[in-house]
Amino acid sequence: MKKATSWTYKISIIMCLMIASTKSYALSDQDLTQIQMLKETALSSNLAYEIDESLTTEVGARRVGTVNDKRAVDWATAKMKQLGFDKVWTEEVTHIKWIRGTVEAKIISPYPQNMVAIALGGSVGTPKDGIKADVVEFENFAALEAAAPNSLKGKIAFISFRMERKIDGSGYEPAVKSRGDGPSMAASKGAIALLIRSVGTDDNRVAHTGGLSYQDGIAKIPAAALSNPDADMLQRQVARGAAVKVFLKLTAERKDETPVITANVIGEITGSESPDDYVVIGAHLDSWDVGTGAVDDGIGVAVTLAAAHHIANLKERPKRSLRVILFAAEEVGLVGAKQYVMDNKDHMDRHIIGAEWDFGTGLIYEMEPGVGPSALNTIRELAELLAPLGVSLNPKNTAKGDSDMSALGNAGMPAVNFSPDGLQYFDYHHTENDTLDKVDPEALKQNTAVFTIFSYFATQSDVDFRK
Repeated sequence: MKKATSWTYKISIIMCLMIASTKSYALSDQDLTQIQMLKETALSSNLAYEIDESLTTEVGARRVGTVNDKRAVDWATAKMKQLGFDKVWTEEVTHIKWIRGTVEAKIISPYPQNMVAIALGGSVGTPKDGIKADVVEFENFAALEAAAPNSLKGKIAFISFRMERKIDGSGYEPAVKSRGDGPSMAASKGAIALLIRSVGTDDNRVAHTGGLSYQDGIAKIPAAALSNPDADMLQRQVARGAAVKVFLKLTAERKDETPVITANVIGEITGSESPDDYVVIGAHLDSWDVGTGAVDDGIGVAVTLAAAHHIANLKERPKRSLRVILFAAEEVGLVGAKQYVMDNKDHMDRHIIGAEWDFGTGLIYEMEPGVGPSALNTIRELAELLAPLGVSLNPKNTAKGDSDMSALGNAGMPAVNFSPDGLQYFDYHHTENDTLDKVDPEALKQNTAVFTIFSYFATQSDVDFRK
């Protein structure tokens, strides 16, 4: 019996050694050496910062439907060609015309004060002479939702909820509901206009814009965001108990029947063995018409273009194609991403895996996958390569892709979500302060190194990330 047990143990050890020696790795030793070289190149290169500088200096703000939006498409097409992409093309995207106009907001009584405000993207305007009405404050969207029907007839609703600062940006979702759904909810209660506290974490007297969404069958009312200090002031006056009357004038115009044409800009590094299999990285090219869009999403444009350039500079192309998509009209509802999925629906199964940058100003600290169970071992190999850059692996496996890339993820493409430090991001988000001085050149190097490693790893491997 002892002899049999001994032989059983020896056979078990031999089998384990055989399994270990035949384990399939995603990349060869030569590939791993190449990744190390790519990492060193990205960490020593200023290319990403130079790209962001070029975009924000030569184009600037680029809201969909504006002259600068068209200039951005031309800039991106030329930049991709300059950076060594094998193929560059555009795919048309259509949206509606909106004119921001001007804004005037002030407290008339009991204590007259001017306020800094900005129209929410897509808002209708006020009557020509503006609106004068009492304000009713709500501490959050849920409180407005709970208001009785017609209780706000002839009034201006004011949602005073303040966004929390979080490294992962998780404070955004509870706050942004007021911006997106607030106007129609306020109108359903009888309000003639909506004011919200800006969806932002700063204390600057600068207001944050951002898109709203009107519901069909409900009156469209004008909507604007107040700077945080002015929202504080309005709250203090309401707290004193007397009726607070506000004047609001927006000259914004919606022209829903007037189409504007923009485009997704797409560049490709063609694969050497499987050119019709695409690893996708992306960002959105458009921005709001305030600031210069250096952070949102100039950083993403810069990181993805620089990563692709470093791979394009290799002597040999990776096995799969690397596709960079600069999406149009993200700020108005992922319009370009949805159009991309429609235009490419017949070969979405050839989209191997994707990742997007559309958040943060600091170092990437975490990666969350969204792949098939068998591919998780491969993701762990990728995580080992990224760990020296300070990137940990999130144990969840639920990623669908950030922002635009989520449209592809929901269409079946596996994805990886990278989490950058976003503690400062919502200080600048959708404001005049979104400018190049807010971009950290050293953080960009790490961001680019992460995207470069991910891109080369996925394009050079034979792994099916769906399985």
